[in-house]
Amino acid sequence: MAIAYQSHPEIADTLAMKRRGLTLALLTFTYFFSYMDRQILAILLERIKADLVLTDTQLGLLSGLVFAIFYATLGIPVARLADRTNRRNIIAASLTVWSAMTALCGLAQNFTQLMLFRIGVGIGEAGSSPPSHSIIADLYPPEKRASAMAVYSLGVVLGAGFGTLIGGVVAHSYGWRIAMMTVGLPGIVLAILVRLFMVEPRRGLSDAARAAEATPMPSVGQGFASMWASAPARHLVVGVTLTSMIGYALTGWGPSYMQRSLGVSMLDISRYIALPGALFGAVSALAGGKIADMLAKRHGLHVQAWVVLAMKGLSLPFALAFYLIDAPAIAIGSYFVSLIFANSYLGPSFALIQHLAPLQIRAMWAAITLLVINLIGLGLGPTMVGWLSDLLKPGFGEDSLRYALVIIALMTPWALFHYWRAGVLLKRAEDAVR
Repeated sequence: MAIAYQSHPEIADTLAMKRRGLTLALLTFTYFFSYMDRQILAILLERIKADLVLTDTQLGLLSGLVFAIFYATLGIPVARLADRTNRRNIIAASLTVWSAMTALCGLAQNFTQLMLFRIGVGIGEAGSSPPSHSIIADLYPPEKRASAMAVYSLGVVLGAGFGTLIGGVVAHSYGWRIAMMTVGLPGIVLAILVRLFMVEPRRGLSDAARAAEATPMPSVGQGFASMWASAPARHLVVGVTLTSMIGYALTGWGPSYMQRSLGVSMLDISRYIALPGALFGAVSALAGGKIADMLAKRHGLHVQAWVVLAMKGLSLPFALAFYLIDAPAIAIGSYFVSLIFANSYLGPSFALIQHLAPLQIRAMWAAITLLVINLIGLGLGPTMVGWLSDLLKPGFGEDSLRYALVIIALMTPWALFHYWRAGVLLKRAEDAVR
């Protein structure tokens, strides 16, 4: 492909645009496997806890901080590489690594071994999202980017849902170890398909008006500085980080909460809750992207931040009802309603950040965003819930997990303030150039 760009750039650009639907599909499936391999742990926590004799704090570390430290920090050097070299090849290699490590989790005999394999999953997954964000931004123009990012974000909700579905059903019949291997090994096949059929687009392909921005590659420090200098980007990163922390707390501990406090079995969660939850989440992600793009055409890109503000605000009371209502049917019904709005933030948030990013360091900006999201959101979210659950257990018993999750959910208004502020700043910038 690199030779084609040098000798026949028009042909290469035409091929990249012709195959952009296929490329987006492959990126979405890769993201799907990423979240399936990452979140399968949630439905297996109670089995792993009993088998390896672990505390909630240890389970929280496995779900959050242990994974997130390596996943987030390695994203920066990977993004640096992705801004210089072939992004498709990085994604294919990364997918191979984390899929193999997920399968190896099934061989762990103690906390230390499982921790090391989870670190391996984090190392592999570090090479997926930054180059994926960069490729999508190159293939889709600003007016279609939120929708494209929303399609890509289906990997989050569907991957988490199918990880719960497959993990619970397989673990019920064959044990948690076989469940890990079942979701891990197929990713290696997908990595081959990515390497063979995904297109590596020219950087800035869908941003012809910004082609003049192309400059020598900035350093990592300059990448951080450029993002910090953008006030809208700062607020977007804080907003999406807090929102992700709340979401990771739910996805990491939701199945355990349903088993402990609502009395729903692992198999019933897998059969009757995981797939509908994934579908509701998928509708939310797609609708959020479509609504954001539609309103942005009429009123400007700043409205996309306020779409997230409105959707997440609508989701909060239903999320709290899920945690606080004892009747399983009503609680789970509230959970489904909350999901209709909950995942709407994914497409608009990442699309706005990529819109603000300089062309030459889009992968770097994506990696910086994911560094903060994953160190704080993924790293602290599930870990804090496990710690709070152990802390509250003397007073609340098995319901300690319930109130730990409520505490995290009540941080939502903080996140909403930052989305509101990002929208204000983006609108000011738009008004200034009119």
